[in-house]
Amino acid sequence: MTRSPVAQLLGLIKLMRPKQWVKNGFVLAPLMFSGAFLHIGAVSHALLAVLLFCVASSATYIINDIHDIERDRRHPKKSKARPLAVGIVSVPAALILLAALYAVLVWGWFVAPKVVMVIAVYLVLNLAYTFALKHQPVVDIFTIAIGFVLRVYAGAMALDVPVSSWMFITTLCLALYLAAVKRRQELSQSGTEGRKVLEKYSVSLVDRYAEMSATGALLFYSMFVMSAKPELVITVPLVLFGLFRYWFVVEALDGGESPTDALLVDWQLLLTVVLWVAVCGWALWPVQG
Repeated sequence: MTRSPVAQLLGLIKLMRPKQWVKNGFVLAPLMFSGAFLHIGAVSHALLAVLLFCVASSATYIINDIHDIERDRRHPKKSKARPLAVGIVSVPAALILLAALYAVLVWGWFVAPKVVMVIAVYLVLNLAYTFALKHQPVVDIFTIAIGFVLRVYAGAMALDVPVSSWMFITTLCLALYLAAVKRRQELSQSGTEGRKVLEKYSVSLVDRYAEMSATGALLFYSMFVMSAKPELVITVPLVLFGLFRYWFVVEALDGGESPTDALLVDWQLLLTVVLWVAVCGWALWPVQG
């Protein structure tokens, strides 16, 4: 079937999964907690890191979709949603787009080499995930979570500031929570057909993973706030509500297979994130004089 140029262009954009770029907001965490968000230079460096990570994450999605094209064509949902599986975008066109994205990252090396070094680790990790690690139970969840930790490290490299141990472990626990919930929803909604690794999991098992990770995220975040940033103690209830609300979206509203979709669809969850950012900005606002 011949597709119109507009349809092919829209397919290429969809292939990059721009909705998933929301995850790259983790890159801005060091900018927020360092209190450098009022400095134009720091903001520009952080936003460049976000841009480069958006390019890198889109590249990994393209590789994954090319690798999984036949499996996606047999999937009840992905066969209608993924541009390659549907046939809107051809594999050669996807490869050309992939090459263009890699060219942007090569340019990024000359502008922000430390950030691109972290991104290179992210790319290698995701290649390993696409071809091997996503078939290994538990390892697959940790691989997804490490991707979020690398986003935070990229943000720190962009500003040339250290990543605190608290931020590292809190991000890891939160990401493990999101990854475990994702696996839970894939199991409950599609069974073991969507991924081979799902045959090794059960809903009760990943529920325990999610509960343990959520508890760890709340605990370590609270300890970080009380020991290093006491002015942020008022954000702890927001974090707690966000965890509760996300689990409600998963359990009662049958969402959560995509954390991004859950965030963008549920207004209470989105408002919680906006309020958390606003309160953090207010509490960390530099005091002049």
